[in-house]
Amino acid sequence: MQPYLAASTYIDFDHPDVAAQARRLADGAASRMDVVRRCFEFVRDEIRHSVDFMQNPVTCKASDVLRHRTGYCYAKSHLLAALLRANGVPAGLCYQRLSVGDTGGPYCLHGLNAVWLDDLGWFRIDARGNKPGVDAQFAPPVERLAFAIREPAERDLPEIWVEPLPCVVRVLETEPDVAAVLRNLPDAPLIG
Repeated sequence: MQPYLAASTYIDFDHPDVAAQARRLADGAASRMDVVRRCFEFVRDEIRHSVDFMQNPVTCKASDVLRHRTGYCYAKSHLLAALLRANGVPAGLCYQRLSVGDTGGPYCLHGLNAVWLDDLGWFRIDARGNKPGVDAQFAPPVERLAFAIREPAERDLPEIWVEPLPCVVRVLETEPDVAAVLRNLPDAPLIG
């Protein structure tokens, strides 16, 4: 589990602002589950999804997401992983491959998290941010993710990553603004 508890370039809970926010969220929590819920709801509800608000700048590192209070789903998952890890809760990154539109291509990755819950094992949570048609919740043992898989070319990718995928980092670090990221969303084509 140690890798899922470590700070890194993008999951930088060793940054003073991220560490302080993690402490605030854990302060007075009744249980570890309560800490997870508080961290999840903070990122889901207090950090704006870049596309929903067309809000710049493009963020990638957890500390930048927290500072600017905005991020794509990927960046929000980096912040959630950082807050959880700072509180001693193993957390990883997960992805879904989804249609950009209602159906069919093009496709893109959607970023979310997996958290280790002692009674359940790895459990996926999605702090993307709710809006009409999206209602992600922290409701163990039931996963309540932002998006359901609706067609054969869409997938829940099974891996739980310690670090963000390079294709995600590349887009978030090279595109100049939110609109440019939206035009160049990362994808992981299916093999076989």
